[in-house]
Amino acid sequence: MKEPEIDYMAVFQALPGAVALLTPRLFFADVNEEWLRVINRSREHVIGRYMPDDYADRPSHPNAAVARNIEKSLRRVARTGRPETMELQRFDPTETTVRPGAADARFWSMTNIPVPGADGRVALLLHRVEEVTELIRARVVALSLQEAMLPAPRAAGRHPVAVRYRPAVGTLEVGGDWYDLVDMPGDDRLGVAVGDVVGHGLSAASVMGQLRSALSAASRSCGGPARALEILELYARSVVGAENTTVANAFVDWSTHRITYSSAGHLPPALLRGDGTVEFLDRATDPPLGARLEHGPWPQATTPFAEGAFLVMYTDGLVERRNEDIDTGLARLTDSLTRHCGAEAETLADALLTDLLPTTGIRDDTALVIVPL
Repeated sequence: MKEPEIDYMAVFQALPGAVALLTPRLFFADVNEEWLRVINRSREHVIGRYMPDDYADRPSHPNAAVARNIEKSLRRVARTGRPETMELQRFDPTETTVRPGAADARFWSMTNIPVPGADGRVALLLHRVEEVTELIRARVVALSLQEAMLPAPRAAGRHPVAVRYRPAVGTLEVGGDWYDLVDMPGDDRLGVAVGDVVGHGLSAASVMGQLRSALSAASRSCGGPARALEILELYARSVVGAENTTVANAFVDWSTHRITYSSAGHLPPALLRGDGTVEFLDRATDPPLGARLEHGPWPQATTPFAEGAFLVMYTDGLVERRNEDIDTGLARLTDSLTRHCGAEAETLADALLTDLLPTTGIRDDTALVIVPL
């Protein structure tokens, strides 16, 4: 059977998004019609032009930095022969770019792909651009909703608690990570919880809000963190999407210098002592919510602390990495805590994020709570 002839020019024009072909020296070789529509220019003003000339005469323009980012990425791809997906780029509207009449900043996803020639060397560079402005705006709304569900940083006991929340970069949806701080009535005690709902999107954020509120109420009315988790599991059975949620719940008592804790399948809290040693609180762990075969009391354990220690609670985005054993991530956390022993809570929180989170492409949300003891 004779293979059909393929009109590659038609294929090129039909590619989704705005697509340009450049030489390894960054001169435009061809562009599709969507590219011309996006930049609001004619083909005669594009083909053969040197891409780095964009904003060369206006280096202080906000878009000039984006143009430099694109140039650097394309040159890396030309040099290495490896494709590269750039971080999202923000363009401010100008008289010649984006769509006519656009008044707001636009956000673009960009991919640079090498096209090899007959000798195997990079002959062309395919630069694909897709606008994701509406997705970013929806994410901002969703993140605002999620952050509104989380308690604001505030003093707890004699010291301020440091809290951090970092959303994933690789997804345009919110996640289900949360933290909570609960002042115990009539006592010098504080309840601290972190949790992680399976999935992403507004549904996960909604489940997160329901479970956080339920656990907060249960912690205020129960005798300990294990009993609060027992009540939370009963409540979670009526919440669609709550199954397999992980939660770590701890009560800090400054009058007795003890931490009482219980966990539903969550990574263990870390206790950083004044001498730099780290203890993981892992002696009271059961499966995630809804994963136990029978309902019953949750395990609970207690550990003492001395003044100058820190309780560190976190979600898996801080330590877990793909294709890596979790013990490796916990070892990184231990090393970072030890190296920054003696720092204040806020400084320690920033140091942990710097040490443990990737510089680009954060793939999972991260919640972090540090309580000075």
